[in-house]
Amino acid sequence: MLHVGLDLSRKRVDVCVFDTEGEVRCRLTVRPDADGLRQLAARFPGERVRAVVESMTGARFVHDTLEGCGWVVEVADAQRVKALAPLTAKTDRIDARVLAGLSYRDLIPAVWLPPPEVRGMRELARFRLHLVRHRTGLKNRIHSSLITWGIAVPVSDLFGLGGRNLLGRLELPPAWRETTQATLEAIDHLDGQITECDRQLRHAGQGDPTVRLLQTIPGIGPILGFTIAAEIGDISRFPTAKHLVGYTGLCPRVHQSGDSDWRGPLAKHGPRWLRWALIEATTWASQHPAYHQRYQTISRRLGRQRGPAVARVDCARQLTTAIWWMLTRQQPFQPASPTPPLVA
Repeated sequence: MLHVGLDLSRKRVDVCVFDTEGEVRCRLTVRPDADGLRQLAARFPGERVRAVVESMTGARFVHDTLEGCGWVVEVADAQRVKALAPLTAKTDRIDARVLAGLSYRDLIPAVWLPPPEVRGMRELARFRLHLVRHRTGLKNRIHSSLITWGIAVPVSDLFGLGGRNLLGRLELPPAWRETTQATLEAIDHLDGQITECDRQLRHAGQGDPTVRLLQTIPGIGPILGFTIAAEIGDISRFPTAKHLVGYTGLCPRVHQSGDSDWRGPLAKHGPRWLRWALIEATTWASQHPAYHQRYQTISRRLGRQRGPAVARVDCARQLTTAIWWMLTRQQPFQPASPTPPLVA
């Protein structure tokens, strides 16, 4: 079997090929498009090939194209590759050789690739979140303009009916009045796109048993349920609930040496969209009897400034644990009863 390391960049793919003895057979570069990858595969007709490419934007395209040509392709975790092979000098040619060497030694830290239908679910949920973030940025821009000119906002929702009437009566300088009107038109356009995304997500979630199961959790509706299901994918790839919690990136960084134990900020590994959905769910889940007392205890202990944020992350970790058990056992949300008090 040949072992091929692929280092992908915007304009080319650096390729390093190891033979069956672990020696460099050839080095070359190809274009990072379908034709370039097919020409690469055509250079080794009739040979068994295993290729490795680091996880990055475009890696799945390389994976799918070369697998369609008969190659075995693995996508390696970029962070774990750096841990396995720290480099003093880092170039694209060296990176390609390192990946080929990991394949030859069977040390590839491969990542799980979702099937095409799960990728489609993720794209739809992530696109909705992308639109929501753009809309939030536009709304903040209007608030900033009002603060610039010392205009108070007496309504709770500046973009509701009363707020729109207020914005229509404001006497802003011409430049700010024009930009505010253009921003409102952009917000209206995004509202329509987000509404259409919501309709598609609700329709897709109706036929998904995992989404229906997740909706039994307090704080998780059709949109969050669809997002969480798409980001988790196959629950069987997580052997324990701790593995799923680690995948969310909601655990703190830990550095231990001897008697020293330092806990840092959140690791934030894994998809940020999954973390967002879990944190959003804690808005209502923190009021549930199963989580409310612990949430309040952490909030009070750490103070008004830091306490609520830490308590929400802790609640999100508890929800993640519950999700693992629910999806593993295929059971609806059933929180454990409170621990009975000790008696003498």
